Amino acid sequence: MGGFFGAASKNDCITDVFFGTDYHSHLGTRRGGMTAYSEQLGFQRAIHSIENSPFRTKFENDAASMRGKLCIGCISDTDPQPIMVRSQLGLYAVCSIGIIRNAEALSQELLHSGCANFEVMSSGSINSGSLIGALIAQKSSFVEGIRYAQEKIEGTMSLIILTDKGIIAARDKMGRLPIIIGKRSDGYCLSFESFAFQKLGYKTYKELRPGEIDMITADSCDVMAEGHEEMRICSFLWTYYGYPNAVYEDVTVETMRTRNGVIMAENDINNGTLPDVDYICGIPDSGVPHAIGYANRSGIPFARPFVKYTPTWPRSFMPTNQTMRNQVAKMKLIPVHELIEGKKLLFVDDSIVRGTQMRETVEFLYENGAKEVHMRSACPPIMYGCKYLNFSRSTSELELIARQIIDEAEGAEGVKYIEEYSNSRTERGRHLRDEICRRLKLTSLEFQSLEGTVKAIGKPECGLCTYCWNGKE
Repeated sequence: MGGFFGAASKNDCITDVFFGTDYHSHLGTRRGGMTAYSEQLGFQRAIHSIENSPFRTKFENDAASMRGKLCIGCISDTDPQPIMVRSQLGLYAVCSIGIIRNAEALSQELLHSGCANFEVMSSGSINSGSLIGALIAQKSSFVEGIRYAQEKIEGTMSLIILTDKGIIAARDKMGRLPIIIGKRSDGYCLSFESFAFQKLGYKTYKELRPGEIDMITADSCDVMAEGHEEMRICSFLWTYYGYPNAVYEDVTVETMRTRNGVIMAENDINNGTLPDVDYICGIPDSGVPHAIGYANRSGIPFARPFVKYTPTWPRSFMPTNQTMRNQVAKMKLIPVHELIEGKKLLFVDDSIVRGTQMRETVEFLYENGAKEVHMRSACPPIMYGCKYLNFSRSTSELELIARQIIDEAEGAEGVKYIEEYSNSRTERGRHLRDEICRRLKLTSLEFQSLEGTVKAIGKPECGLCTYCWNGKE
């Protein structure tokens, strides 16, 4: 994934962007970047790997040496960003979030039309910022170029562009990702996460609509191209990605997760499947508020048999190597033996993707004396790898545990019955849950329903992207 932050101010804004970008560190752990502009120094750029140390420590010296009243920063889980571009539109820096699924085809098309070259990474893959810059440069204005790029790209593209006049923000055409504008007495900022600018004294000014393009300067926030009402914002932002105090489309992540847990508990109570356990527990961090909601509604005490060692371990899905991801997941969770030994536990996790980490966690619980381990997933079974936000790095959907089970039961024909497999009241749905329990050594398992997830978010389903659960675009 990734995140970005930018500011246009009457005063030097480097410190604002340094701290604002750092507040996006939960969205990626691979690379960070900052680019500033001042009339005296021109464009100044720094990009660092943040795989082994956080953004803040890598950019302290850069933040001290940079100068400018215009600045952008980003956290990227893919390409080095921001990318500097020179074209007929001038010299500017580009940051983007999303995924370009047809990057190779677009690059070949541009090369054949006369584009000389692209910046590539050591793997040989084209830097997405370079490709986006080349697409934008095909048109005679930023608005036309951004619209052209968004239409050509298969996937999702939200971006910010730093020019010597101001910062352009363009939300992706389906609004799968947010862009929020903040206002302060001396200027404006833009951010993926709304909380990132609150500590800096900005107040929420507006949230861009899907497809909207705005430019911020120290004096104004101007709409360059109107957005539209049709939206497919990512539901997983609330379930997992978003930081607890983030707000998307007026819905706070923490309150959604707590409400989601309440709905899951009500389902178990109404279905007669509420287990007799000693504690309700959340797999930290994002599973905890779901579990608190479940505990509040069920009346069963909440406890933390695992505590996350936060000083050094980032979110475990970030490393690209699966073995490293598994090891990070194992190392960062420290058990509280008194709350495990001889206890019957119900855990709530944000999702079940491959099941590898959960299997190791469950085995470790039993090794430390747990009597029973029940599991509740805070979202429906994941049936499709995300093709919009690069959420799942699966090279094949058969890496997803739910799809493995379906394929083993019915082969390719099983895709026709995904809706049944998601539903616990059907024979196929019961088979899916029983098989996951067997593989992961769980005492019981249930998933939140799609209807329950939508209810917890509190937005119409037609405005939410639920592709990873039901394949509907």
